[in-house]
Amino acid sequence: MNFEISDVTENDKELLAELRISAMQESLENIGRFDPVTARNRFLNSFCKNDTKKVLVGGELVGFYVIHNKADHIHLDHLYFFPKHQGLGLGANILRLIKERAQEASLPIRLGALRGSRSNEFYRKHGFSY
Repeated sequence: MNFEISDVTENDKELLAELRISAMQESLENIGRFDPVTARNRFLNSFCKNDTKKVLVGGELVGFYVIHNKADHIHLDHLYFFPKHQGLGLGANILRLIKERAQEASLPIRLGALRGSRSNEFYRKHGFSY
């Protein structure tokens, strides 16, 4: 699937918060922790446009990711897609690009994932472990 990566602006943060809520809703409901207000606030309070990239398909926002460059690693903080765009290979392609960036910098990638989320399966499939 063809996609484009684009910078974000401050004006994008509300839409990205909604995307995050949409992407996480099922996993959070499964563990009894779905609270859209908390999820929105948590994202908005840590939003950093310089570390955030939008993923577009045909000019339409389908996902985003956030990576923070640390002294000893690259931290993948967020990687979310609207549910209808999950499972299409977009996440794998973005993860491949992040891995290439980490390899060029000779740094490991670190991330966190919600226990019980399908994302754990995705990350393990791509070589990550607990």
